[in-house]
Amino acid sequence: MANDVFVQPGIIIPGHELEVTTSRAGGPGGQHVNRTATRITVRWNVKATRVLSDEQKTRVLQNLQAQLTTEGDILVHSSASRSQLQNKEAALERLAFVVRKALYVPKKRMKTRVPLAAKEARVKEKKHRGGIKKMRSKRVYED
Repeated sequence: MANDVFVQPGIIIPGHELEVTTSRAGGPGGQHVNRTATRITVRWNVKATRVLSDEQKTRVLQNLQAQLTTEGDILVHSSASRSQLQNKEAALERLAFVVRKALYVPKKRMKTRVPLAAKEARVKEKKHRGGIKKMRSKRVYED
């Protein structure tokens, strides 16, 4: 229950489906970096999950295919903080964000037409502007 990840209403990834591992993080921090395992890696198998429907699984697999392993796992790393707990929370939040973004279904675009009145107004304005420019010339045109 503590490691459950809320993705969106109706979709909560249970903690037992997640594999959380720690490792040593790089970057600044002096000797502290060499002694503590603060980097968190969260692994979640999309293909084996029971949380998503088949349609949702296909959508996630399709949208995240560049980020998936060959087994269908999503890997999320976090090493921003010196605290292992903060990195774990950040990694779980990042996983939820990635899955939420992959599940998003864009709205279909409805084609619209330019109204006839707008077309006529445009042509009328062009004629008017052309007439103004004709009046600037020295020649007198007869229409």
